Formats: sequence, C-alpha cells, structure tokens
Amino acid sequence: MAPALDAVFAALADPTRRAVLRLLLEDDMAVTDVASAFPISLAAVSRHLQVLAEAGLILQERRGRVTWCKLDPD
Repeated sequence: MAPALDAVFAALADPTRRAVLRLLLEDDMAVTDVASAFPISLAAVSRHLQVLAEAGLILQERRGRVTWCKLDPD
C-alpha cells in the first residue's frame, strides 16, 4: 500500500501534473491537445502523463494513431 500511495503523492507534487489533471476533469483529451495547453515540449508532457499513469491517476488508450488520456476514477 505505501509504495502505491508514495507514487500518487509524488505524481501530485508537480504543479504541471496537477494542471494536467485539472484539464482532464473536463473531458478526455488527446496527448497533443494536452501538450498544446503547456509551454513545454511534447516529450515533457508525455513524461508527465506517464508518471500520472504509473501512479494510477489516469488511463491512456490508443485509438488509431492517437493516444487519449482520461482520469481513472478507481
């Protein structure tokens, strides 16, 4: 339990990741749409999304050539 909780708090410690979660509260978004909301590279946004997914806060789903992100309510 503690390692999973540590991963969640570590993911939430970053203000950019918290901002990504706020965006995903509105609706599912493609990775490129998430990236367009921030003044950082697509690679940096992808890394933030990976951390959130590893912490179990979001789900990423591949639809064709586009990866979609959504909050994981569980």
